[in-house]
Amino acid sequence: MSRTPKDAELTRRLSRRNVLGVVAGATAATLLGTATAEAHGRSRAVLPPGRLGIQLYSLRDKVSTLGFAPVFTELEKYGYDEIEFAGYSQGSAGAITLAQLKRLARDHGLNPIGSHVGYYDNNNPGAYTFAQNLTKVLDDAEALGLKHIGTASGPFRYGSTVDGWKRAAEDFNTYGAAARKRGMKFYQHNHAEEFSFATDQPDVRLYDVLLAETDPDLVYLEMDIFWAYAAQFRFGKKADGTPAPFDPLDYVLRQPDRYPLFHVKDGIRDDTARDGYRMSDVGDGDIDYKTFLSRVTARTPRGRAYHHWQTEHDNPVESFAFARKSSEHLHSLRERCGE
Repeated sequence: MSRTPKDAELTRRLSRRNVLGVVAGATAATLLGTATAEAHGRSRAVLPPGRLGIQLYSLRDKVSTLGFAPVFTELEKYGYDEIEFAGYSQGSAGAITLAQLKRLARDHGLNPIGSHVGYYDNNNPGAYTFAQNLTKVLDDAEALGLKHIGTASGPFRYGSTVDGWKRAAEDFNTYGAAARKRGMKFYQHNHAEEFSFATDQPDVRLYDVLLAETDPDLVYLEMDIFWAYAAQFRFGKKADGTPAPFDPLDYVLRQPDRYPLFHVKDGIRDDTARDGYRMSDVGDGDIDYKTFLSRVTARTPRGRAYHHWQTEHDNPVESFAFARKSSEHLHSLRERCGE
């Protein structure tokens, strides 16, 4: 990458880190048929077994009106293995304890793999965020048996300068260390803006500062693939128009262990849209998930399942239909053995 940061220590860190390297009625017979096809060597599934999840934000309308139980019943039908929380309440469906929520997920064969919590709230000292209530956030995650606990908030707490992001990285290292003591991994989920450039050093991509300044043993990343490709469209040039292309997949392949979680979110290419894509159900868009999943999985040591793939749509037309179609598409992705 063509970065020429003024900070010599940042330059060293950037250089060092860059080197590091289904449908609703799916039945057991269907799954057995898939396994049989694989056994005969005709093809193999691209999606690692047992690793398909969904970010429950996509189903917030159903959770808030029907409650978790009916939602989990549907997700079990659609072939999901995991869930990622976006809050632990269920609106008009009534109160539910964390113990009940954990048991409900288990009863439907759904593994709670992670949760999104706010990074900070400058207007509310008592807010349920990492900055204001770290112990409570981790207590709740531990009660649910989560292996990952993270935020979808951007590291903009102290602004968009290199030093501002260094300060945010220090916060993230603190949260990561606290999570690690409890056997969990702290992670940050990106939107497009993380790939923009520092306001004080326009040659420095802010996402690179985050990677360089956070401890890889304490801070992990959840790549939202849609937003990463939107960022490729929006921030493929610097402010002065100089080309600055990047490939989201390259970030993952350089440091695959730092990306335990992914948001699988699709989009139809539209160069007239601000983000270069219009969000769609997974499988209805133009993002090549077969290649993305295949290449990431190929970097995983044999016999070690590591990455988790969470489907998501920010505003689906019909959320259950989105969940069903997305699972069906991802389960259908296959490749020739030996490719």
